[in-house]
Amino acid sequence: MAEDKMQSVQHQVMGYDRAITMFSPDGRLLQVEYAKKTVKQGSTAIGMVCKDGVILVADKRIVDPLIVPEAVEKIFQIDEHIGATASGILSDARVLIERAQLRAQQNQVTYDSPVDTLMIVKDVSNLKQICTQSGGLRPFGVSLLIAGIDQDGMKLFETDPTGIYFQYKAAVIGEFENEIEEILHKEYKDSLSVDDGMKLCVKALSKVIPPEEMNADRIDAAYIMADKKKFTRTEKKEIEKLIAQAKRK
Repeated sequence: MAEDKMQSVQHQVMGYDRAITMFSPDGRLLQVEYAKKTVKQGSTAIGMVCKDGVILVADKRIVDPLIVPEAVEKIFQIDEHIGATASGILSDARVLIERAQLRAQQNQVTYDSPVDTLMIVKDVSNLKQICTQSGGLRPFGVSLLIAGIDQDGMKLFETDPTGIYFQYKAAVIGEFENEIEEILHKEYKDSLSVDDGMKLCVKALSKVIPPEEMNADRIDAAYIMADKKKFTRTEKKEIEKLIAQAKRK
């Protein structure tokens, strides 16, 4: 660890972190690594594939009591059957989400059919990748969880600042990634229903968010049921119930 830190400092002194297109001698793109660290500082977001749908749950992490909680959006609808959440620089996320929404609309108009989840993921990832090898640009400092249900079934993908993407059964991004990932490894099952998945996600967040700060204004949640294929936001009163259950346990 100390050796890695020393190498990183040495690379910075030599200027390998000043240009996105410049590899360090040991094959690293330091600007991309900095972007990944930005994601680690972002508020936590969880995605999960359940037996009857897909869910997204996110921590809004409202830092100012004067902010209107309802105005803070952490989960976004891309299309009727696709949603996404993000961690990192949310202004970067907004640009990517709006691009994905446009791509979904274009597909509907051109082919008269809903866009595939993977097509949206590839389009977003391609733009991210371009920003890792083009002079004068910086990487997108954001990771996305994109969940959807299409003709191939229920899917959850994670894309990171490099432009790589992976499909997951359950995934978490943001500041408490390691802690919540450990909980998911222990308690996630393919047989979980959407209701059970919501309970698990809120329970996991309650383990890392201080009890006095854990309330419905701080949590954003949405789901897409397999039978309806319709993006639906979880109502505040339902989130309050989930938080109350998590605190009792």
